[in-house]
Amino acid sequence: MKTILLLLLFVVSFAGTAQQTAQSSLYFFNPLHFNPAYAGSRGSLNATLVHRAQWLGWNGAPRSQFLSVHAPVWRKNLGLGLTLNNDKIGSRSNLAAMFNAAYHLKFKQSSWRFSFGMSGGWMNNQADFSSLLATDLNDPNMLQGYSLSKPNLGAGIYAYHKKAYIGLSMPHLIERNLDTISNSYLQRHTYLTAGMVIPYNSVIDIKPSILLKYTANAPLSLDLNVSAFLYKQFWLGVLYRYNEGIGFNCAYSPSDRWSLGYAYELPLNRLLYRNWGSHEICLSFDLRSKLNAFISPRYF
Repeated sequence: MKTILLLLLFVVSFAGTAQQTAQSSLYFFNPLHFNPAYAGSRGSLNATLVHRAQWLGWNGAPRSQFLSVHAPVWRKNLGLGLTLNNDKIGSRSNLAAMFNAAYHLKFKQSSWRFSFGMSGGWMNNQADFSSLLATDLNDPNMLQGYSLSKPNLGAGIYAYHKKAYIGLSMPHLIERNLDTISNSYLQRHTYLTAGMVIPYNSVIDIKPSILLKYTANAPLSLDLNVSAFLYKQFWLGVLYRYNEGIGFNCAYSPSDRWSLGYAYELPLNRLLYRNWGSHEICLSFDLRSKLNAFISPRYF
């Protein structure tokens, strides 16, 4: 049983220092997951569903699902939203439900809009040790497992117009224990996101974007993505995660009402061993009245 506990503590420690929050290659399709100030900024009722299978080929590798729904209300100055995140690594799982609210400001002499948002909700961490192979079935840790549920808060700011955006956020302001058998706890994560659209010609638009993640006592994480938007319907892009992985992504948007995206990512570090990469799929819908139809394609 000592071997099992050491392995479990290693997994918990790895999750606590390297990946406390679920990664996403298609982060630019689901900004509400990182920043509550994004709620309502699309000017429509938007629903986005993402599924990620990470490090395919490893037993117990991370599997994550994201669902976000948001819309503008009250003359489009207020946005409300809901995010649900389910993340599972080995015998450990995390479920989070957060409500989001954002207030949007519009300036008369500028096409830019500015919003600030808050989120609040509940997070649950649990482990089921019955799925582990143990040599001592009388160990109380093996019989009990754990389940912890606690509230949390988040905050963010977001500035945007139809061809550029920048945001700064901290989705989890409250540090909290991750389990009952170690000193691991959920640290505060700070996210900086930015992107823009560069028209190349009548057929191609270039869209670079970044996601910078900072956590105390951990190295910076930087995602760089460059996508080409072809004929206002097809996305083709490449992703580089600093010192960690590379990948590509693509999407199909036949109309301004829905889009389907896919991403593949391959590690560049020691995690490459017996690893078939990470796969991610995204489906997004926009519902709006005819009076609020987009005059030009919506990039963000």
